[in-house]
Amino acid sequence: MPVLELKVNGNDCQVLVEHTTSLLEVLREKLMVLSPKMGCNTGDCGACSVILDGMLVHSCITPAMVASGKEVITLEGISASGELHPLQKAFQDNHATQCGFCTPGMIMAAKALLDENPKPTEPQIKEALSGNLCRCTGYKKIVESVMAASADNPASGS
Repeated sequence: MPVLELKVNGNDCQVLVEHTTSLLEVLREKLMVLSPKMGCNTGDCGACSVILDGMLVHSCITPAMVASGKEVITLEGISASGELHPLQKAFQDNHATQCGFCTPGMIMAAKALLDENPKPTEPQIKEALSGNLCRCTGYKKIVESVMAASADNPASGS
């Protein structure tokens, strides 16, 4: 079995993996990083979304070995200070969660967008979130939360 070396939320990790192991399996089963969720296992729902070397990926369809030597950021790793990340705060303030199953993936998709475009338009937010499904909220509060986080983002120029 090959050894996978990667950085997860700032921590260097080494795990033994099969060639068929997904990044999601490594995160949840071997490293006990539980925010990425197994939803569809086909890359369609976004519940497993993480940021891999600055790019949003669906970890359920990403082979673990693709992450070799790279950095993975999950919801657990977006705030180093222990305080809520501005996106988490905006989701809380705007009541953007109901069951919460999709929330980690939604926040990671929003973070990837704001990292690339600190001041997106509403259509850009909707496009960025289009790979993430929510069965509870209707998306309005989620989009409002990303807009609020963008407005509060110092990098956005506002």
